[in-house]
Amino acid sequence: MSSRPEFLAPPEIFYDDSEARKYTSSSRIVEIQARLSERALELLALPDDDVPRFLLDIGCGSGLSGETISENGHQWIGLDISASMLNVAVEREVEGDLLLGDMGQGLGFRAGVIDGAISISAVQWLCNADKSSHEPRLRLKAFFGSLYRCLSRGARAVFQVYPESIAQRELILRSALQAGFGGGLVVDYPHSTKMRKEFLVLTCGSVPTSINDGHKEGDSDDDDDDSEDEENGMVCVSDRNRPRKKQRTNKKGKGREWVLRKKEQSRRKGNDVPADSKYTARKRKSRF
Repeated sequence: MSSRPEFLAPPEIFYDDSEARKYTSSSRIVEIQARLSERALELLALPDDDVPRFLLDIGCGSGLSGETISENGHQWIGLDISASMLNVAVEREVEGDLLLGDMGQGLGFRAGVIDGAISISAVQWLCNADKSSHEPRLRLKAFFGSLYRCLSRGARAVFQVYPESIAQRELILRSALQAGFGGGLVVDYPHSTKMRKEFLVLTCGSVPTSINDGHKEGDSDDDDDDSEDEENGMVCVSDRNRPRKKQRTNKKGKGREWVLRKKEQSRRKGNDVPADSKYTARKRKSRF
């Protein structure tokens, strides 16, 4: 039988009181969670301006990854489907706010209020149909669509995932792109079966980003290569923190390029969009 927990029971049942306390009391799990959370925050590429950001921790569990967010000086709110996990988080007096909810039913936040989101080992749970009413494709669509709306423009979302198969990996990535996100996968230690970690790095809006190939074996002995990668703009803070006003370059109005970009974004979401023509975005006369 597979040891993957998502194959054993739904998360709200698998992580009962006993499993939640066992999970949180394991020093090995605490160390792994801290390391993955630090890497997720690194890929989030928040501006280094000492201004606290409001982050969302999806599948926050007992607040282990939230502690890393707090240590980095940011405010956070956590969402999890397991009441037992959240009870442990309350007992541990974590600094973030906690919500009990199913991410597969969508996120109920106002548009543009979240500065960034991270998730450690949670999104792949959406690929399982735990109930007869569960359809993985629709649950992923509801999740990524609502996440796209609540993120501020240009914000990033970083998900550490353990996909079961290539098909599951493609389903998750395709659902994110159809919701309007840009980005892709970052694989740390791709040639190591033990240390390999996959991160889905997404950007909200049309802000251009460059994503590196992740950590490779021997990176710690080669600082020059790392600094060269940073100068080339790979997961670079300067790319993430460009002034937003400069991205709205047309002061006279929304030009043809902006309209074409919005139409293409709507097509990726599966909407019915009229075909482009020479009349697209052409300014109408004040009168006929």
